[in-house]
Amino acid sequence: MNTKNSAAEKRIAVDHLNFGAKTSKRVGWEAWEFSVEAPHLVRVTNAAYGFEKDDHSYLVGIEDRDGLLVPSECECKADQYNEEYDCKHKVALATIGGPVVLQAAVDCPTPGVDATETPSQSLEEPLRTDGGTATEVISGGPNPLYAEEHRECDCRDLADDFPCWNCVRDGERELPE
Repeated sequence: MNTKNSAAEKRIAVDHLNFGAKTSKRVGWEAWEFSVEAPHLVRVTNAAYGFEKDDHSYLVGIEDRDGLLVPSECECKADQYNEEYDCKHKVALATIGGPVVLQAAVDCPTPGVDATETPSQSLEEPLRTDGGTATEVISGGPNPLYAEEHRECDCRDLADDFPCWNCVRDGERELPE
């Protein structure tokens, strides 16, 4: 990415916001974290508050103004009650987060609408975070789609006809009393 274009995009986005020198200084002094929550929504957190930072975290909406992505609304009190100036969360998103975070928020897929499913991502083969397929659901129970063909049973290796955990968990055998 050309850094000259990025700086120009950032400057133009900031030019669409109305804020003073005090807000500019606070944005520069404080620590910021950004996370894309949904399409056109970024959670802006003031991490300068340390362990209380969750109390200083707000959703900021992104708007496309003639091809330029600009922070438009924030759920903080400063933005809700002051129509003259933009809040520090919007300024931080435009300056610190910049075009990369703004574009990520716009590119975020809408669940159920933008998702295109490939055969390897269907319910028949749930994916795990390590890239493999899940054979058990999170609750610890068996995945009904794989229970029969991928079942692992260790009953025959146990003494005294004691059932293995997989059989007890699946309800096929019970523990002796």
